[in-house]
Amino acid sequence: MAAFAVLGIGNDLLQDDGAGIHAIRQFEAVNQHVDVTAIDGGTIGLALMSELEGHQGIIVIDAMRLGTPPGTVTIHEGADMDHCLRNHSGSAHEVSISDLMDALRLSDALPPRRALIGIEPACIEWGTEPTPKIAGSIDAAVVAIQALLERWRQEISKEDAA
Repeated sequence: MAAFAVLGIGNDLLQDDGAGIHAIRQFEAVNQHVDVTAIDGGTIGLALMSELEGHQGIIVIDAMRLGTPPGTVTIHEGADMDHCLRNHSGSAHEVSISDLMDALRLSDALPPRRALIGIEPACIEWGTEPTPKIAGSIDAAVVAIQALLERWRQEISKEDAA
């Protein structure tokens, strides 16, 4: 099993709501590390639990309305992620990311390293392509994924050496 899971969430038929799906596809195209499982989570569901259990770290990427300018990429890690999910309202997904993380927590499978990368959407209407601002932010989101994974690898390496 890979050490890390990167989960893209969204509906790629609703323009910017598909930001997480577009980002996970782009990440898959450039990822060269065998310690990462990339997962297209679609509109999410508890069935994803089995795919997320046993990892040392999970990164979730999704379109998130946080009141920032469209295309803004935000990173919430650890307890900050938990707080953000508890206070984030409104999800088009059948089960929220918060519900999925709570289910992992209750089954004692929530990894110590977890992060949520949000991309502020501009338009969530029918369409298979993200708006230009969001399309331009996907590169930044992929870079953020890579940076988190690299930092986590270094932290784990230091912990193993101690």
